[in-house]
Amino acid sequence: MKKKAIVVVGATASGKTALGVHIAKRFNGEVISADSMQIYRGMDIATAKPTIEEMDGVKHHLIDFVDVRSQYSVANYCDDAKFIFNKVVENNKLPVIVGGTGLYIDSFLSNTKFLEDASSDNVRQELLLEAEKYGIESLYEQLKVIDPVAAENIHPNNTVRVIRALEIYKTTGKTLTEQNRLSHTVESDIEPLYIGINYSDREILYNRINRRVDLMLEAGLLEEAKEFFKLNPSKTAFNAIGYKELKPFIDGDLSFEVCVENLKRETRRYAKRQITWFKRNKHINWVFPDKFSQEELFESVDKLISNYLGGDMIEEQNC
Repeated sequence: MKKKAIVVVGATASGKTALGVHIAKRFNGEVISADSMQIYRGMDIATAKPTIEEMDGVKHHLIDFVDVRSQYSVANYCDDAKFIFNKVVENNKLPVIVGGTGLYIDSFLSNTKFLEDASSDNVRQELLLEAEKYGIESLYEQLKVIDPVAAENIHPNNTVRVIRALEIYKTTGKTLTEQNRLSHTVESDIEPLYIGINYSDREILYNRINRRVDLMLEAGLLEEAKEFFKLNPSKTAFNAIGYKELKPFIDGDLSFEVCVENLKRETRRYAKRQITWFKRNKHINWVFPDKFSQEELFESVDKLISNYLGGDMIEEQNC
């Protein structure tokens, strides 16, 4: 029998945290975060890490446990999430996976297996230098010869993905397409119920994002960014939206107002990419906070989960 889990997905600032906590309290669950930046210690404001008040007594896992100087991959996440997931189930709790990092969520729930030693700093650096010298088009042409299937699914200008596909091949001798085939040979033992948060009026989400950035700045985001850059963060941590957008102001290259507008714009763009990613999943049950009150939305979600759990209904958590 497959294990059950509720998966709450959506764009940044859409309301995932509040819904995840509600579900966990209602159905005796614990939250397993699926956010690639909330894993890092000290990156609190920029990543909108849930506060003690927002957690509302619900146990949260895979938040605030990695040093910002450490590299952390999707393979690392899958290993950690599997361990925590099984612990939650063993304790007769309902796993409630909450997050906006689609790659983490999809890889874990599909039981993706990753090739060992599929990364090489030296190979990656050589490819980056080649891209700088000859252009990404040159590398893309190589990928078309080595792995035409992967090339067809990667945009020619997506430098990160083109280089990653070539890095895998040069490091392991296996193409990305072959790795993807081999990585899904064992079926997942999880049968998830997906709940996605979206807005029928995209401007409402964008306004929520703009407001969140303002609140982050009031809470001390600029000071957090200054401390962040002193720590020599890893490449993965450096990708967090909220710091690099403020760096030109910290360095004296751009005005504060311009950097704030850039931060809001980049966050909106990130939200759009998240929505595009999740819309490919036809199993997601979408809910729209701009169409219903929070009480109505929660009631709708509760019915959905009750039907999903059926005879495995877990008693409401008293907390």
